[in-house]
Amino acid sequence: MNLPQAFVERTRQLLGEKSYTSFEEALHSESSNSIRPNRAKCSLPVKGSPVPWSPSGIYLHTRPTFTFDPLFHAGCYYVQEASSMFVERVLRQYVKEPVTMLDLCAAPGGKSTLCRSALPEGSLLVANEVMRNRSQILAENLIKWGDPDVIVTNNDPADFTDLTHQFDVILTDVPCSGEGMFRKDQVAVDEWSVGNVDICWQRQRRILTDIWPALKPGGILIYSTCTFNREENEDNVAWIARELGAEVLEVEIEDDWGITGNLVGGDFPVYRFLPHKTKGEGFFLAVLRKHQDVWDETPSRISNMPSRVDKKKKGKEAKGRSQQVVISKEVYGWLKNPENFTFSVKDTSVMAFPKAHEEIHALLQQYLKVIHAGITLGEMKGKDLIPHHSLAMSTTLATDAFPKAELTYAQAIAFLRKEGLVLDASIPRGYVLLTYRQTPLGFVKNIGNRANNLYPQEWRIRSGYLPEEVVMVF
Repeated sequence: MNLPQAFVERTRQLLGEKSYTSFEEALHSESSNSIRPNRAKCSLPVKGSPVPWSPSGIYLHTRPTFTFDPLFHAGCYYVQEASSMFVERVLRQYVKEPVTMLDLCAAPGGKSTLCRSALPEGSLLVANEVMRNRSQILAENLIKWGDPDVIVTNNDPADFTDLTHQFDVILTDVPCSGEGMFRKDQVAVDEWSVGNVDICWQRQRRILTDIWPALKPGGILIYSTCTFNREENEDNVAWIARELGAEVLEVEIEDDWGITGNLVGGDFPVYRFLPHKTKGEGFFLAVLRKHQDVWDETPSRISNMPSRVDKKKKGKEAKGRSQQVVISKEVYGWLKNPENFTFSVKDTSVMAFPKAHEEIHALLQQYLKVIHAGITLGEMKGKDLIPHHSLAMSTTLATDAFPKAELTYAQAIAFLRKEGLVLDASIPRGYVLLTYRQTPLGFVKNIGNRANNLYPQEWRIRSGYLPEEVVMVF
């Protein structure tokens, strides 16, 4: 790896000569592999060592063949860089009661799935991504994770400005110059420049200004980057505290974790993960509490803005409500606790959303582009109601509601490639829930001589080969 000379000079000045030498050596060493098991889905043991700052994180001794592990596609674990799991430490220290949380720059979903698991029961997570194609990946990963208390949106940060004081916690893992990814991503090295650093720290401040009114007074902002320079890190944290009105908070850590503090002489705590001191990639995090008496200069226009729901859309919603009486009995038994959900129809989709969060859900639907919320139970096709993959992935699925067929490894891979299957003759016809190692993998429609594969086309395994040796996580 040939590091840009300007990066070398700037980082040597930041770290000091001795520390920089160790830092550069670490950048040329091999990266670690780490995952977070989804204990809401799978309790199988994992061979590895714990990530110190994350109770759910595990360093793996070998790199598994993730693409060819059915349990990966079933949402039983997420492959995540260990340093970024520090967000879990923050949530467990500062969030003790149910909250409404926004993960603003959430794709591909590593921190979103982490936050969803770490938040107290009864919390709602809103995960947003501004890029349309990346928002679809975000939705896919959260659907696989399976928690219903989630809304996925596809919006610019400025779209949240009018949602004044709606969120108790906001995570802003802002787009950055990516210096912390140099060891894993040659493109990040090639695209780096001082000019890009300047563009990034200015963009980050615009994002923070846009989102600040949406944070409740006394609410928590988690600010993070995957870069090393001071402009995008300490300088931005000082700017947030000074210009927006916030107190920088401490996070409880242990000395032997090797986490580095403030490198620019400031008197406020920040948390740096440097590859020569911590086992993981580059990461920076700070926690700020919004002042209770802070004044948001941009007033909310929600109360006096006209509804964005036009007459045509209202007609569709009315039609959906009339269909609800017909379909709710059929789908009611598909969930473990159906009394906790509101059932509705959107176009041809039958949806279930937690009743506890209906108010904020309705608000977000008016002012944001919601691409996923709660559970998609099924799709209506003529008189048929086809169970949706979102239902198969949900932790609230009542698995006894469908006939089940346990797959071999070869069958599971064929299903994930969206190939046709032939089930045992003892399996009844109709919609069947497929499992692998007793974990739901998806639905098929068994018609006897074959089973029609209902796995999402865009999620399928595209590779046609199978490695000679497949290494599994569990």
